[in-house]
Amino acid sequence: MVKENKYKTVSLHQLLTGTKPVDFDNEKANGPDPRYTAWLDKHPSALTSIQEMLRASQGKQIVVFLDYDGTLSPIVSDPERAIMSDSMRLAVSDVARHFPTAIITGRSRDKVYEFVKLDGLYYAGSHGMDIMGPPVNPESFDPKFHVKTLDKKGNEATIFQPAKEYLPSIEKLINELKTRISEIPGAIVENNRFCISVHYRHVLEEDYGTLEKITRDVLTDYPFFHITQGKKVLEIRPPVRWNKGDALVYLLHALGFSEPGSVVPIYIGDDKTDEDAFKVLHSQGQGYPIIVSSVPRETSATHSLRSPSEVLSFLVRLARWGSDQSDRCSN
Repeated sequence: MVKENKYKTVSLHQLLTGTKPVDFDNEKANGPDPRYTAWLDKHPSALTSIQEMLRASQGKQIVVFLDYDGTLSPIVSDPERAIMSDSMRLAVSDVARHFPTAIITGRSRDKVYEFVKLDGLYYAGSHGMDIMGPPVNPESFDPKFHVKTLDKKGNEATIFQPAKEYLPSIEKLINELKTRISEIPGAIVENNRFCISVHYRHVLEEDYGTLEKITRDVLTDYPFFHITQGKKVLEIRPPVRWNKGDALVYLLHALGFSEPGSVVPIYIGDDKTDEDAFKVLHSQGQGYPIIVSSVPRETSATHSLRSPSEVLSFLVRLARWGSDQSDRCSN
């Protein structure tokens, strides 16, 4: 008889450090995990801190940045089935009604839009290397990286793609990886347009070394590309110094919120790649970087949420506060 695994999804970080996700059933019976409790002292729950956050935001512009996988949707075994719930979609829509809101993800911009299906947002795919944002100041417009376009509602928008020149090489890399990795059961190569994800959640442990070697061997012909790691995924990126932190800064500037004292950025994410955005906010001493994690882990975030369900609760409360503020202003 196979014993049921009551633990939540195990991340790459947990595998590398030997930590385990919180066993919620066991926690109810034996009390909270002392490691997590100690970690919460340094990274308090954003749910219990939200009133304090909102009081500190009075008179300032809140801008919301959200990761997708593991934040708005649960981590799932098949990346094509990472569907956000209707309640989460409604909450994100309500937040975007009151505050400028952007999705910053490693997914391709088109793919994450298919999942989210909301037009009132800004989308930054490929870890920020493909941003559809507001029209930029003509002085900042660089035709090498910017393209003027219209969003789904027919409003003017700008597409910013700092790695556009590497698209031909990325296409070749994808084709080579798909051919070479096809021999490894469970491996998936995902085209995120400006970066490539090699998923190994379904790869046997004894096959992982072969998968990583093949991936690195393919990259020998593309020496300027590099590999980073996420949750059960190898990310291949072009030689452009650009990440989610840079995307956050770009969007704040494009939205006209460059002055730190006038804006409160809230960034919620669960992945190692979100740390780049957390570090930006931490270094600037502004806003609230919030990590989604049910285990203690090294992070530059100041606050935490356990799971996408807690993200939902936080967004619902944030949207409600935004609605109350709007009602006060209209009366």
